[in-house]
Amino acid sequence: MYAVIRAGGKQYRVAPGDVIRVEKLNGTDGQVEFPVLAVSGEEGQVGQQSDARVVGQVMEQGRGAKILVFHYKRKKQYKKLRGHRQDYTAVRISEIAFGGQSFKAPDLPKKEAKPKKVKTHEAEEHAAHAKPAKGSAKKKAAPKKAAKKSSTKKK
Repeated sequence: MYAVIRAGGKQYRVAPGDVIRVEKLNGTDGQVEFPVLAVSGEEGQVGQQSDARVVGQVMEQGRGAKILVFHYKRKKQYKKLRGHRQDYTAVRISEIAFGGQSFKAPDLPKKEAKPKKVKTHEAEEHAAHAKPAKGSAKKKAAPKKAAKKSSTKKK
């Protein structure tokens, strides 16, 4: 089961549960609905459905990696360097519905917080007596300061 949607001037083939990066979507409250171009059913049929809808959940918004744009003209002493970072919105496709059928993505597992480790007296002793790991750098001693010259005058 998949659908072809349009977002940010591009087309994406999505299935329930997919996470896609689209151009930044403004004014979203978490739910996003995309225009559908084509839908595929379970029997392999592909067609346009006017009643089809694709719903997604906004996962994160951010900026992509920097792209360097370098303009250069040889023999003319012309060089120009500019950078660009494209804004994006990561969207997880949660549901594709058409023709009275609805295909939903499985729920994401909830992340549980890891319990904090409590140091015991035995663990502290063991860490104090353990040898440092191989390749770890030892702290260098501070350089010794030169002794001040005494100012003795000859008489």
